[in-house]
Amino acid sequence: MSLESALVGQDVAVASTSPVTRRRRRWTRPTLLGSSVVIVIWIAAAIRWEWIAPFGPSEAQSGGRFVGPGTEHLFGTDGFGRDVLSRVLAGSRPVLTVAPLAVLLATIGGTVLGLILGYFGGLVDGVAMRLLEAIAILPPLFPAILVVALLGSSDTVLILVLAFSFTPIVAWTVRAATLVEREKPFVEAAHLRGEGAGYILGREILPNIAGAVVVEATVRLADAVFALATLAFIGLGAQPGSPDWGAQVADNRVNLQNAWWTVLFPAGAVASLVIAVSLVADHIREWKAP
Repeated sequence: MSLESALVGQDVAVASTSPVTRRRRRWTRPTLLGSSVVIVIWIAAAIRWEWIAPFGPSEAQSGGRFVGPGTEHLFGTDGFGRDVLSRVLAGSRPVLTVAPLAVLLATIGGTVLGLILGYFGGLVDGVAMRLLEAIAILPPLFPAILVVALLGSSDTVLILVLAFSFTPIVAWTVRAATLVEREKPFVEAAHLRGEGAGYILGREILPNIAGAVVVEATVRLADAVFALATLAFIGLGAQPGSPDWGAQVADNRVNLQNAWWTVLFPAGAVASLVIAVSLVADHIREWKAP
């Protein structure tokens, strides 16, 4: 068989693959499965870390300070003799409480704003987009640092400031998708039927851009987790001594050379969650691509 014939045969085989088979292959990709497992583990830890953690996160252990990883303390102990594994598990709760709520608010606000601006357009759209651009060009941590420094680092403040930072980015994406959808025949057909703007936005356009909204929300979740860890690291998030991942890294960074485990494991928790969420977002983006 010639090379050309073999390639043609492969193309035919790929084209003839059923949608069910392609969907099954997507769901069984190692990167997706691995990322999903990591996310589920951290969600479970955030919900019921008390059931999993071998010790209390603030409980000093009789074994002493700076005990290296071993059979009794898998992640070792820190400078106060506290079990690092227990603190890492407990630290998942504040992260997976604040970050998803902030992203949920940003997604709702950005979707509503993007739909309205993209559908109606005009002068209001132009002015609003210039304002959104001015906010979006700022790093998310910049307004967060200013607001948290002024108002404190309560969960409510962190949720609102992160939602404010991510809303323009979500709105930009939704607006761009709405501009494309509003020119399609089914929207024109809805106009001819006499449907109102609310019906068209909610029943015609929104379902067709839902994939873009999901991808955007997933990406922002990874950004929110990293932003929270950064704020805690610089002392504007969780307070020192908290099991929050970023706070643990900040508290123990001076011990990095002689007690590397006190920094590596909380930093690895942040990295594992951010990477896992980002990989899931990449898979969703690929599935929703035309």
